[in-house]
Amino acid sequence: MAFQSKKAKKLATIVNREKLYGVTEAIALIKENATAKFDETIEVALNLGVDPRHADQMVRGVVSLPKGTGKTVRVAVFAKDAKAEEALAAGADIVGADDLIEQITNGNIDFDRCIATPDMMGLVGRVAKILGPKGMMPNPKLGTVTPNVGQAVKDAKGGQVEYRVEKAGIIHSGIGKASFSAEDLRENFDALVAAIVRAKPTGAKGKYLRKAAISSSMGPGIRLDVAELGNA
Repeated sequence: MAFQSKKAKKLATIVNREKLYGVTEAIALIKENATAKFDETIEVALNLGVDPRHADQMVRGVVSLPKGTGKTVRVAVFAKDAKAEEALAAGADIVGADDLIEQITNGNIDFDRCIATPDMMGLVGRVAKILGPKGMMPNPKLGTVTPNVGQAVKDAKGGQVEYRVEKAGIIHSGIGKASFSAEDLRENFDALVAAIVRAKPTGAKGKYLRKAAISSSMGPGIRLDVAELGNA
C-alpha cells in the first residue's frame, strides 16, 4: 500500500474526486489547502477536443493575464543599435546578437522568454534546434518576432503567458500564485479560458472544451464543471 502523508490524507477527505466543482468553489479550496512553505503556483489543465498532430487542430497563442503571473520573467532580446536600446529601456534582461548566439550555443540559457526583431531571424535560426524544443523560439504569431521590441518586453514581463496544446490534447498553464486573492485568480482564469476558446481551430470537431481541472503545485487536481465555462 502506497504511503500517504497526513496532508494527502486530509486533502483526500476534503476534495471529492467524483464531483465537478464550480470555478469559484474550486479556487477557494485550492487556496485554503495550499500550505507548502513556498508560494505555490496555481495551475489549470484543459482537455480539448483536438488532435494537435493535424496542423488545422493546433492550439497555440499568448494571453495577457490581467493580474500578472506572480513570477519574475527573464527576457532575452535579439536586437541591434536603436532596437537594442529600446529593449533595454523596456526592461530586457539580456540583449545581444552574435554574443547571445554564442551564449545559447554554449548552453547558457539564463532567460524564460526570447524576443527578436525581424531582421535578426536569420541569425536566430542558427540556434533554432536549441530554442525550439524549449518552446522559446521567437515566433511572429506569438508576437515575439516584432519591430516593437519595447512593447513585447513589457508584455512578457507584465503577465503575458504562452499556451500550447500537448500531444494528448491538453493545455497546462499557470494562472498565478496561492498568495493571489481568489478574485484575481478568477480573473486570470477567465482570461486564459476566453483566449483558448477564441483560439478554437477550424479543424476541431464536436465538443471543444472537454475536461478541466485546477490545482496548486503540491495539491490534488480539482475537476471543474466545464458547463460553467461555456458551450465551446
